[in-house]
Amino acid sequence: MTASVPPSPSHRLSGRRLTLAIGALAVGGFALGTTEFTIMGLLEDMRADLGVDYDRGGQVISAYALGVVVGAPVLATLGAKKPQRTVALALALVITLANLSSFFASGFGWMLASRFLSGLPHGAYFGVAAVIAASLADPARRGRAISMVMLGLSIANVVGVPFATWVGQQFGWRSMFLLVGLIGAVTVVLIRAFVPALPVRAGASIRAELGALRRPQLWMTLLIGIVGFGGFFAVYSYISPLMTEVAGIGVSLLPFVVALYGVGMVVGNILGGRLADRSIMGSIYGSMAAIAVVLLVFPLAAGTPWSACCFVFLVGASGSTLIPPLQARLLDVSPGAPSLASSMNHSSLNLANALGAALGGAVITAGWGFTAPALAGAVLAVLGLGVALVSGRMDRRRGERAERRSVPVG
Repeated sequence: MTASVPPSPSHRLSGRRLTLAIGALAVGGFALGTTEFTIMGLLEDMRADLGVDYDRGGQVISAYALGVVVGAPVLATLGAKKPQRTVALALALVITLANLSSFFASGFGWMLASRFLSGLPHGAYFGVAAVIAASLADPARRGRAISMVMLGLSIANVVGVPFATWVGQQFGWRSMFLLVGLIGAVTVVLIRAFVPALPVRAGASIRAELGALRRPQLWMTLLIGIVGFGGFFAVYSYISPLMTEVAGIGVSLLPFVVALYGVGMVVGNILGGRLADRSIMGSIYGSMAAIAVVLLVFPLAAGTPWSACCFVFLVGASGSTLIPPLQARLLDVSPGAPSLASSMNHSSLNLANALGAALGGAVITAGWGFTAPALAGAVLAVLGLGVALVSGRMDRRRGERAERRSVPVG
């Protein structure tokens, strides 16, 4: 299938220049990952300071996710006719300003609005960063370039979130937003310095971007992410009671458990990029199967601390392996709308977060125990694999029809 980002070879980078460009984009991903997840560890401090109950405190987290879902398609579409580096710079600036707004928020309403604004650039930034990375790299290394951009999000879970949580505990929960705002400002400087200006893609327009929504394979790929990745979030959302109540790990060791997840995500992200360069659909099939197997076995391994920790790493690794090939697949199935398609991947992953958390909570509430979310997640992974197989079959049937039309008659 033809790649959707075919720049002139003169615009491609290699070696140190490519590393610096992708690294600059990854710093923005690091900022987004840090601001998205750190607030969960500082929720109690924020709730007490703002004088709100747990329900309204949780709305602050939901506001960010809602901003991601809304902002990804809207901002990506509005930026369709703008140079991609300009869009990336603008989104990095929004990251900075929105987090500074959260730092200064004096009441619940202001904080809620600020967190919604903070979520708006999330999907669009990762979308345009992935398109830029794919444009700058050699086509044979496209998957790896995309995975390196996403690596910023994975590293945030290992380094950014624990450090920002510590900063919030030591200097007040608001200081976390100031830290992220500074990282956003650094991102602006780095993108301006190291990411080259690319010409506006020929034929780029808002109408062309929206035209991608008519492509069935776009929706099939998004559905793979929503259903399949939901299994990952079904476990991640309830890892604390699973590890403390079932595996017998002390509460003081939970940061170590979360870090294991993050390390697994880093490894999986790198592996997913390499596998995507070999076969996009093959890597999607393999990732979905791996998620299903790991989640199915997880309840059996959760009885002892060491085996439970091993599977925490495996859950993080298997889940993150899926992200780079999904991103590359979206670029391929939407050749006229790479920014919109790529950014919508993160809307789908946030919907997967909501689906997995809801399903995991439902099976726990039903009295099936804290290992039940892993089994529910395995079911979601199998369903996601089924969607992927149907999508692959659609590709093959279309190829067969095209081959028949190309055969001369008589």
